[in-house]
Amino acid sequence: MSKGLTEYTPADWRRLRPVSHAYKALRLSLITARYAARPPQAGDLADLRRRIAGRHVAVTIAFNDVEILERQLRAMRALVAGALHLVADNSSDAARSREIEALCARLDAPYVRLPRNPWGANSPSRSHGLALDWVWRRLIRPGKPEAFGFLDHDLVPTKPCDPFEPLARQPVCGDKRWAAGRWYLWAGYCFFRTDFMRRARVSFGQDWFAGLDTGGGNWDGVYSRLDPALIEERPIEEVPILPGTPISECYMERRGSWLHEVGFGGRQDLRSAKRARFLALIDAALAEADAVSR
Repeated sequence: MSKGLTEYTPADWRRLRPVSHAYKALRLSLITARYAARPPQAGDLADLRRRIAGRHVAVTIAFNDVEILERQLRAMRALVAGALHLVADNSSDAARSREIEALCARLDAPYVRLPRNPWGANSPSRSHGLALDWVWRRLIRPGKPEAFGFLDHDLVPTKPCDPFEPLARQPVCGDKRWAAGRWYLWAGYCFFRTDFMRRARVSFGQDWFAGLDTGGGNWDGVYSRLDPALIEERPIEEVPILPGTPISECYMERRGSWLHEVGFGGRQDLRSAKRARFLALIDAALAEADAVSR
């Protein structure tokens, strides 16, 4: 819990919120510890640890969507040189997990299916944070890659790039978020030097009491030790995706040369049309990359 005792108001103290928050934070840490002790449902964890040792590894947290993941896997292979890209499947739907595992086998992408997440689809942010902590504790920390990063499955590169390159100058990099005077890296695009993180107290979950979403649990152990002004960032812009439709109703994000579908952004009745347009943009980028490589 990163919220300091002096940040609680007299009304908070009368309602014993510091005590209840401390209890809830302890409960969540125990849930994380129990979950991290569980074995994967599929995938060879020992082999994955051997494969990532000393390398740059990007880990996508997959969730019930094989269609967009297929584009991301192809784009990462075509446009992000030198990094090992693996899929950590946190899907709540067993049928979707089987499809994702088959996709990874077809594309020869390393795959691990995480233990059944107790939060499921009912609390996406908590589910995501728990998945990140499992990957850190069970795969990254013992596997000792040189550097690692986490990706959302609907974030796709469209130009050749090296997301690990800023780590030559700084211990972490990614897209910054701010809340209540604190900063943290968005869990959908965040990269770390492993030696730095192994010396830190790591928690990729939330810290709702301080207003921090998934990944914000690292405020105390990681981000509070760093000057955010020294952490490079890329431009992020919301842009319209469907012709004739206002950006307030349907949009995607350009994050540098990457496109982010923002699956829950905008009108839900436009999601099918938005998905089709997004896939078309990615397919065009892949075709251009293929033409350049010939």
